[in-house]
Parts: sequence; structure tokens; C-alpha cells
Amino acid sequence: MEGVDHLAHERQKALFDVDEMKVVWAGSRHTLEVSDRMSRLVASDPAFRKDNRTMLSRKELFKNTLRKTAHAWKRIIELQLTEEEASKLRSFVDEPAFTDLHWGMFVPAIKGQGTDEQQQKWLPLAYKMQIIGCYAQTELGHGSNVQGLETTATFDPKTDEFIIDSPTLTSSKWWPGGLGKVSTHAVVYARLITDGQDHGVHGFIVQLRSMDDHMPLPGITVGDIGMKFGNGAYNTMDNGVLRFDHVRIPRDQMLMRVSKVTREGKYVMSNVPRQLVYGTMVYVRQTIVSDASCALSRAVTIATRYSAVRRQFGSQNGSPETQVIDYKTQQSRLFPLLASAYAFRFVGEWLKWLYTDVNQRLQASDFSTLPEVHACTAGLKSLTTSVTADAIEECRKLCGGHGYLCSSGLPELFAVYVPACTYEGDNVVLLLQVARYLMKTVSQLPSGKKPVGTTSYMGRVEHLIRCTSDVQRAEDWLKPNVVLQAFEARAARMSVACAEKLSEFANPEEGFAELSPILVEASAAHCQLIVVSKFIEKLQQDIPGKGVKGQLEILCSVYALHLLHKHQGDFLSTGSISPKQASLANDQLLSLYAKVRPNAIALVDAFNYTDHYLGSVLGRYDGNVYPNLYEEAWKDPLNDSVVPDGYHEYIRPMIKQQLRNARL
Repeated sequence: MEGVDHLAHERQKALFDVDEMKVVWAGSRHTLEVSDRMSRLVASDPAFRKDNRTMLSRKELFKNTLRKTAHAWKRIIELQLTEEEASKLRSFVDEPAFTDLHWGMFVPAIKGQGTDEQQQKWLPLAYKMQIIGCYAQTELGHGSNVQGLETTATFDPKTDEFIIDSPTLTSSKWWPGGLGKVSTHAVVYARLITDGQDHGVHGFIVQLRSMDDHMPLPGITVGDIGMKFGNGAYNTMDNGVLRFDHVRIPRDQMLMRVSKVTREGKYVMSNVPRQLVYGTMVYVRQTIVSDASCALSRAVTIATRYSAVRRQFGSQNGSPETQVIDYKTQQSRLFPLLASAYAFRFVGEWLKWLYTDVNQRLQASDFSTLPEVHACTAGLKSLTTSVTADAIEECRKLCGGHGYLCSSGLPELFAVYVPACTYEGDNVVLLLQVARYLMKTVSQLPSGKKPVGTTSYMGRVEHLIRCTSDVQRAEDWLKPNVVLQAFEARAARMSVACAEKLSEFANPEEGFAELSPILVEASAAHCQLIVVSKFIEKLQQDIPGKGVKGQLEILCSVYALHLLHKHQGDFLSTGSISPKQASLANDQLLSLYAKVRPNAIALVDAFNYTDHYLGSVLGRYDGNVYPNLYEEAWKDPLNDSVVPDGYHEYIRPMIKQQLRNARL
């Protein structure tokens, strides 16, 4: 039944304007048009085929990725694509590649930390891809603890050069994407040493390979760190290992926007504030949050479509079996993930605004919001990536046994995504950074210092500690102000309780280490409040289209009440709500699933993903799953021959009881 839309009936149920919801999801009509154009351009080009990726050997997989990235660059040049269009095209090619780090880390690092002269020298080369860069920070022995990095950059005043060295095995750079086999250059982070004094970690532009034959330059040992988790997945990326043996680079290849070393070897801070380097970090983390909504929405699309196609049990008198999506157990696991995808998209939008705002403030030497922004971006990176990684796995289980097939698209999506929980900051370490900011905020309250931004609710801490929820009926939980007060009270009370426990320790650091598990929980509560509040703020905007706002209100309620249900212990133990109110919240949540159900397929259609991008037989737009699963099975290399290789050597002697005589 090829070409038949098995989900057409589901699409007819939608109670909102799907095209307008696509605009809301994309962020603007312009972004939607660009995204739509680029996704279809990739899907229609046979050069970007990816359905065989999980069956390729590592070498074939990597070479295939090089071919695709070269073809993508060729198309970008031929079509004279804008930076926005080029970025979208690369994202829809949907394959981790060296270009991710070149554009996502190498270029922003030079823009954020290089002087005007350095930018004028290096960025044109990088923009034309005449050099290919990576970001070499993490080492074999240190990742999250950047201040503990061991690579050294020692200034030699005799030659006006830095000597980059890896003094220990654990100082080997380890994990940088693109480093293993491709990058010609790297921004290398090393301990700056002048005249025997250690000035801490700074960035340096280092050439790694010859521009003529791509061989490593003298003193440089570089290679790939080996296979990673999953079939295909991140194995398309050449994550690398790098060691330096007294490699010399010119002094002007230290990134000197914030601090520099003079010809005489004197370490000098520039008049550019050091805080400006945080702009790059905010940019990277807001990108990661946006990527989380994208990965989560892909998994949810697959699970939702397949849940509507799959039927199990419930058949009576020859009638069709029940659609899996109609079971409340399926809805209670799936619909909160659907709501989370929308919630993460909207908080990601807000983070883009925050990045622009903090950058403008930094340029004007206004650093007042920086600590709060640092904590906010760290926390949201941690929250969204952890939830998304778990959610992709949950979506796989929601698809039953077939979700375990590579052709479902979910195993590879999971394997590609889970590194996000540890790169750019381990998620638990990041929540502890948030906790430090929260504890400092609470400690400053008696002095009258007003909390800002996402912690402004702390300014009402006395009220939030005393207040009680006025929920009387289940419907009261649909009121945004009621939900917001419950989340604010919980977050404030958890932070204050942590601060009180910390004050009992004579040594604050000892207390922080001892109380770290509950500090992480308080940070998570704060971050969940941010996401809920930003979803509510989104609903206060002008949202056009028939029924769109109403559907988003339902999703917002599902997201918030599911969190309340999941973390009910926190809400009850802090006294933020009563047991009766918790029960009413659960009742309301269950009733909301029935309102999501008619719109479920249309809500995932609004993500506007092509079948090529989803890469899933289970998540096909037309729902024609079974014939295509059957057809996909025969494509496996094991089915190239009817009798398998090895039969005559191993299987036949066993069957014929001839193992003693067989040449094993």
C-alpha cells in the first residue's frame, strides 16, 4: 500500500491550524521557510543518503562523512547560501562531522577571544574553509575542571615564541571533534607560563598539520581515539588525541583580546574586560538547549506516529485492535515528552534573546547580569540534555520491540545525542555551579541586594516560604499563576533549606561537598521553574492561528503538572502544596491527556521534519510502517547470500556431528 497515508484520519482530528503551529515552532515565518527549503534540498539529493549508515565499517563511515561534508560545502558555494541557510543545510545532512566543531567552536572562539587583528587574519581563512579548525580543551585527565588542565604554553623571550608542551600522559588532548584526522588548526587551551610564573589557562591558535600533504607538523602526535557507543552515530566524527613535544608557535597566536604577553615577556591585561569571554560560552550553551528540543522532538515524532499506527489487544467480534496511543499508560509516558519538546524549544528561543542581551551589556561594560546568566545557561544545558537523553530512550521503549531496530532511527539518535550530557560541562558539575550561585543569592538577601533575572522570585522569599496554595478544584491547576507560585515556592524553600544546612558547617566548602546531593536537587528545581515560567511567558505573547494558543496552553499544563507529579515529594516535603492538592493536580493531568490525544499527530507534524531527516521507518509521515520494515530487513548485508559465510566451516560439521574432523 505504498503512497497511502495511514495517518490521514489522525490528521483530520486536529483542532488547531497546523501551518501556524509550524511557524510557532520555527520561531518565525522566515525561519520556517528557510528550514523547509533546506530540509527538502537535502532530502532530494541522493548524495545525502543515510539509510545505510549503521551498516558501514568505521573507515567507510568516516570517508562517507568526508564526502558528504565536501558535497554540502560545494552546494553552499554553488547556491550562494546565506550563513543561516548554510547552517540549516548542514543540520539537515544530519551527520556529526568536523564542520560542527569548526563552525560551532573554532570560529566562535576566535571571534570571542581574538583581537581585531587576529580576527582579520584567521576568520577569512576559516570562513572559506581554507583552514579547518577544532577546539582542543578537554584532556585525558581533565574535562570539567578546566583550571586543572596540564598542557603548558611557555614563553621564550629569545625567539618571541610560545613552546606548547604535553608534560604528562594525562595532558594529552582527548575528545576534540575533528581533531583525529581532519583539522589543520586548533584553538588549544594551555597553562600560560612566563618567567616561571603560571598565569592560568589561555587559548592559542596552533597549526597541527601541513597545508601541503596534511602530515602532522614536527613535535605533534595526533590521531583518532577509537570507536564510540552505537552503530553509525558519533562514529562519523574523528574525535582525537593530541600530544605536543615542545612545539613552537609565534607569540601573536595567543588569543589576546582579554590578556596578552608583550615582546619582553610581560603578562598584561588589556582594557577589554575578561568577562567578555563568557559571551562565547553563553552562545554555545544556548545552541545546546536548542539542539535538545530538536533531538527530543525527533524521537517524539517517531514514537507518536508509530503509537498511532501500532495496534495491540482489545479486538472484539473481529473489530480492529486498539491503537497503542489510545492506552492511558502510553499517553502518560508519551505526551509529557511531547510537551517537553515544545517547552525546550521556547526556553531555547528565550536563551537566544538572553545571549543577545548579555552580549550588548558586555560591550557596554555592564556585567551585572553575568553571574545569573552563567548559572542560568549552565543549569538549562544540564536540565534539557539530561531529560532529552532519557526521553529518547523512553521513546524507543514506547515503540516496543521494533524500536530496537536500527531502522527505527531511535538507537542511532540516542547514541548520537547522549554525549551532550557530558560535553561542554558534565551535567551534575553544572548543577553544582548553579547551586553556588543560588546559595550566594540567598546569603545576600538580608543585605537587601535584589536578585535579578531568573532568580528575581527570591526577592519574595519571605512570602514564598509563608504562602499556601489556594487550589480547591482540579481545574485550578490550569491557572498559570497558581502553577507558577507552586514552582516558585518549592524552588525557594529548597534553596533556603540548603542554605540553612550549609550555615551549620564551620567550613563552607566541607558543607558544600557534604550537601552536594540536595544542592543538585535544589538547582534542578530552580531550572525547572525557569522552563515553566518561559513557557507561560510564551503564552502571553500574540499567537496567531486557529486553536494554536489553546493547544499550547494544554501542553504547558501537561509539562508543568507532569513535573509536579514526578517531583511530588519535593512539593509535599517543602509544604508548597498539600497532599489533597497534589491529588487534584494528578487528576487534572490525566484529564489533559484526553485533550492532547486528538491533536497528537498534528502536533508532531508541526515540527516539519522530512522522512529523510527523521531516518525512521517507524516514524514515516504516511504511517506505512510494516511493508517498509519488511523491505528494510532484506537490505542487510547478512541477507546478501541465502547460506551464510561460515556455514561449511562451522555449522555443517556441527549438524553432521563432524566437529572432530573439521578444521576450526
